[in-house]
Amino acid sequence: MAFTWNSNLETGHPVIDAQHKELINTVNTLLNACHEGLATDKVSETLEFLAMYTKKHFSEEEALQRQSNYPDFVSHRNLHNSFMMAILDLSEELKVAGPTPAVVNNLIRNVGDWLITHIQRQDTKVAAHLKRTGV
Repeated sequence: MAFTWNSNLETGHPVIDAQHKELINTVNTLLNACHEGLATDKVSETLEFLAMYTKKHFSEEEALQRQSNYPDFVSHRNLHNSFMMAILDLSEELKVAGPTPAVVNNLIRNVGDWLITHIQRQDTKVAAHLKRTGV
């Protein structure tokens, strides 16, 4: 199940939207690698890139939040930290079990679905705040 970028995921902030598109593309690449039965090392490599890129994105997004005095910054950062832990847990699960259907399901639920929900429920609020404050 690939995730599709659409207008429901646009926050209106060009930098955040571009990074979200990259994250969704990477999740889709990872899902495709799992479904194609590619070697665990290829799947792990893609998951490592996702972890690295997510860290970069969260860092930049949080910097914008601090710059604009986003009122829900701490809660938002905690959500980001939880997501990073989920990626680490998934990496460990992948090392132990390989790209099994259970790992793929966890990937969809804990990475893909989380990302979509987070963009729609949380990041749209951040982007609206950034727009209001001119950041």
